[in-house]
Amino acid sequence: MSKDFYKTLGVEQSASADEIKKAYRKLAMKYHPDQNKDNPDAENKFKEINEAYDILKDEQKRAAYDQYGSAAFDGSMGGGGMGGGFGGAGAFSDIFEDMFGDFMGGGGGRGGRSSGPRRGNDIQYTMEISLEDAHNGKEAKIKIPVNDTCEGCNGSGAASGSGSTNCSTCNGQGRIRQQQGFFTVERTCPTCNGQGTIIKDPCKSCNGQGRVQKNKTLKVKIPAGVDTGRRIRLSGEGEAGVQGGPKGDLYVLLVVKPHKLFAREGANLHCRVPITVTKAALGGEVEVPTIEEKSAKVKIPAGTQTGQQFRLRGKGMSILGSESKGDLFIETFVETPVNLNKKQQDMLKALDKDFEDDKTGKHSPEASGFFGKVKEFWDDLKD
Repeated sequence: MSKDFYKTLGVEQSASADEIKKAYRKLAMKYHPDQNKDNPDAENKFKEINEAYDILKDEQKRAAYDQYGSAAFDGSMGGGGMGGGFGGAGAFSDIFEDMFGDFMGGGGGRGGRSSGPRRGNDIQYTMEISLEDAHNGKEAKIKIPVNDTCEGCNGSGAASGSGSTNCSTCNGQGRIRQQQGFFTVERTCPTCNGQGTIIKDPCKSCNGQGRVQKNKTLKVKIPAGVDTGRRIRLSGEGEAGVQGGPKGDLYVLLVVKPHKLFAREGANLHCRVPITVTKAALGGEVEVPTIEEKSAKVKIPAGTQTGQQFRLRGKGMSILGSESKGDLFIETFVETPVNLNKKQQDMLKALDKDFEDDKTGKHSPEASGFFGKVKEFWDDLKD
């Protein structure tokens, strides 16, 4: 039965090379055996994904597949089933690149070998910090689970005093060549899983893997002025390499938590401050908070309205890599008084009567202008 490689990768037959590569990477990360140790079906799925990508990533083999289906690669067409259009039997040998070479730093590229030392995976850790920490900067400790070098075998996978021998199946190459119909295809050696060597006496601490999972505590220096999405790289703090290969890197992804008082906009901060009706009408001073955990005084002019902003220069967020700071914007909100006693109600009624008796509208220009327009509107309708 012909295999549908496009369906395996979840792409259309018209998909571009970039779309195919993107789909493959997503699925390969999802079904990689190292990430699915408790899922026995993941390895088979992983192999199917690799097989599909091996064909579709190569323009010539993809063209052959589009014309003849997977039969072009399983030997069912015989040696000359496709004619001479693609050259000799060895035209496509040695063309498979290391599956994870691009994003694991394992020496990818066409003709790459999987045997020998390989760099460990990079890992990412998401860290939440407060707005104050983002402003001030800090040194924090994080605890992460990571595959680290086994101390019992120093990462070799072999018990002390023993060693490893070249795999007899692939003669230490880690890969074997097979004739499949018109093509010579190179694949990972199934005996040594691409390592090129066989361990005689596996280390009991790591079962021959050369790596063990540990909880590692690390210090992270967070610079002042960081924002959500900033990544801090800790070189060599990722997963241990294979067969003595170098360690990967750790990337700490920062997420700044929302603040109960301030809203951030770049380097600037915004704070909504309620003021009383009397303070808004008569003017005065209000004490407001700052991110520096100190208070500041803001002068409120008489007649201040809801939504007016007052700027405090240099009271905003630190700017990354600079000694400068953003600004703090105070936005006023005039609060209507509630729970008035009779005396207070009488005072407001008297004030309201004074305003009604004054037909100039100078005390409430916005209201006067609005209702003046309403009157004009009704008059126009009458005409």
